[in-house]
Amino acid sequence: MSGAHVSGPVDGASALDGPGDGGAPTLGLEARLPSDASPRVRRVVGLVDTDSFAKWGAHLLATAPADWDLELRTVATPRSASPKQLRSAFRGLDRRLAHLHREPPAPKDVDAVVEELRQDPPDAVLVSLIGPVAELVIDEVHRRIPDRPVLVSGLPGISFPSKWKGIFFRARADLFVLHSHREVRAYEETAREGGVEPHFALATLPFARSAGKAGMTDGAGASVRDSVVFAAQPSVPFERADRALVVRWLVDTAREHPEWRVVIKTRAAAGEHQTHREEHPYPGLVPADAPINLVVESGPMAEHLDRAVALVTISSTAVLEAAARGVPALTLTDFGIGRHLINEVFVGSGLEGDAVDLVEGRFGVVRPEWMRDNYFHPASENDWQHRLVELMGRRDAGTLVDRAPARRSRGGVLRRAWERKNALGGADRSPLGLLALGIGAPIRGAKRLARRVRAMADPPAPVVVAAPTSQRAAASGSSGLSGPSAPGATAGVAARSERLGDREQELVAGRDAG
Repeated sequence: MSGAHVSGPVDGASALDGPGDGGAPTLGLEARLPSDASPRVRRVVGLVDTDSFAKWGAHLLATAPADWDLELRTVATPRSASPKQLRSAFRGLDRRLAHLHREPPAPKDVDAVVEELRQDPPDAVLVSLIGPVAELVIDEVHRRIPDRPVLVSGLPGISFPSKWKGIFFRARADLFVLHSHREVRAYEETAREGGVEPHFALATLPFARSAGKAGMTDGAGASVRDSVVFAAQPSVPFERADRALVVRWLVDTAREHPEWRVVIKTRAAAGEHQTHREEHPYPGLVPADAPINLVVESGPMAEHLDRAVALVTISSTAVLEAAARGVPALTLTDFGIGRHLINEVFVGSGLEGDAVDLVEGRFGVVRPEWMRDNYFHPASENDWQHRLVELMGRRDAGTLVDRAPARRSRGGVLRRAWERKNALGGADRSPLGLLALGIGAPIRGAKRLARRVRAMADPPAPVVVAAPTSQRAAASGSSGLSGPSAPGATAGVAARSERLGDREQELVAGRDAG
């Protein structure tokens, strides 16, 4: 595709000039067009699959310039979100995508989606898909679409510390969107260590944008805030005993504060899939004698925050939504602070606490000095839209350069078939995929067994986990727990973190999916 193009200023950045004398696009204060030309309308298609990727992808798309034409499609994978999950994920989108809340797109298989992109290539595709599926789709677009669109990808929610597999699966995307200066620095370092040229851009996390604070209203029009909302996560904490302990703390909170609704806010109903597999769902851990003001609910987080007194979590991105609304919050540190809990980023945020804080109704407020480097930077520092405009300009001029994959050897047709089967599971019914599964599954099983044997013979060094902290410690200026120990505080945390480590990410087997 060739021709002149233009888009309005993005996040305070300048737009892109048309091709210069050498045919390559150049950066200038405004886009130059022939006098008889009209502004180019950019068309961007988003691809989503799981609940969290659907929410992130749709809401990131909705922040695109108002004159861009936006579309969104759901890709069929073993963990594709249900229609109910999609309706929840698509709540609050702008006018271009608002219809998705009422009528979510039905999932289509990968080949059908890529064929649609081939027949009518957009300017760019947002690949908001679980890791192995993202790699598959990016590879298919490269192989099957000669005049391919610009490929943008990223990770939903909090992505600190950096994850090599997140980079690995998306190394061939032209742009990788992150959400804080701290994340960008960490991912650039990890990418360089892995031999991947950094391609990271900054965008405000869509859920961390300031939102209304009015809350629900009663029959007389008065604001109602009556809920302490616990944002559940499917795999944090991982062990059943730890998750049962969290439920016990919530039960104690409900009994101590009968004036509150204590809400266990889940992300999926029974039978629905999530981005990460949930081995021990919270609803099944609620005791029969729980107080009536302890409830389990799903639905959009924004609706829960509308009536929240406070939000509680281990490390859910929902805590950033709460902070953006001015809702007090608590990130529970009773199990320690470490990579496997995704809570290192909150050190120094002012939100760290423990079960004693929760039961006593003591919550935190985010500290201003933490905010700029962690998800609450000024919008003027975002550069993802400007850089996407530049990449689309290169595509127009025929100078868009393909990025190298992080996977150094794909092993030919059979290896690609294995990766496809691994990504799509039962959604891939190809004979070659079944053959690859028959050959690859025993090999993978043998490798796993060998790793377990090596780990038993030579156990890895324990993951360093920081000590729990509390709102009481923050108030007194000390570190660690202050006063009575939180219920079930930290016994066995190091051992648990060693077991959880960096679990192998694969979709078919149900592990972390990148």
